[in-house]
Amino acid sequence: MSVNALKLFCLSLLLLLSSCAHQQVDQQVEMAAPSFPGGSLTEALAEKKAVTDLEALFSIVFEKSDATIMGDGALTISKTGDMSLRVYSMGFLAMELTSKDRTVKSSPRLDPDRTLILTEGLRDCLFWWNPGNDTITEDNGHYRIRGADREVWLDRASFLPIRQTVSLPDGKELRIFYDNPARGNKVWYQSRIRIELDSYAVTLLVRDISVKNSRPDCIYCSL
Repeated sequence: MSVNALKLFCLSLLLLLSSCAHQQVDQQVEMAAPSFPGGSLTEALAEKKAVTDLEALFSIVFEKSDATIMGDGALTISKTGDMSLRVYSMGFLAMELTSKDRTVKSSPRLDPDRTLILTEGLRDCLFWWNPGNDTITEDNGHYRIRGADREVWLDRASFLPIRQTVSLPDGKELRIFYDNPARGNKVWYQSRIRIELDSYAVTLLVRDISVKNSRPDCIYCSL
């Protein structure tokens, strides 16, 4: 069993014994976000683009209409979208999904919208600094990065994302919301992420995150 899988099993078992999984999703301790006075957003984005891979442990809530499913997840994902995701419920493996070169496999089989949220949605929400052909403007006290099919709003002081929209080829739109800054493994990140698509919504409460970065001197490695 991998280290991440073992961590997830222990976390899920603890949540089951304490019967407080849902409460923990709502009780993340909010921290003051980092500030880079006089820092360059252009330089910060250049350093973020050097991030090649992410690993994360989180609590997860799936919502559709009146149905809600909760669990704990372990994710390894690259900026290309290649990924491995495991979701545990009550200490047992409930779902496993992999994506390699845009070929997605999952057990159990998922419908297209949920698959999209858990593949492109997770990639875009975590690697938010890669919209492509981006232009940067100021919008009501925030930075706004606009790409061909994505818009991202950032906090001016911390360079952390606040929200994002992704336009899909079929005319649908992914809506992503971020809050609750936290710090782990020397990386600042938004610990609460909500992804919405039509009647689906997925909320992540990130417990732990680590990055692989081709620039070890990075000072703006915030997610």
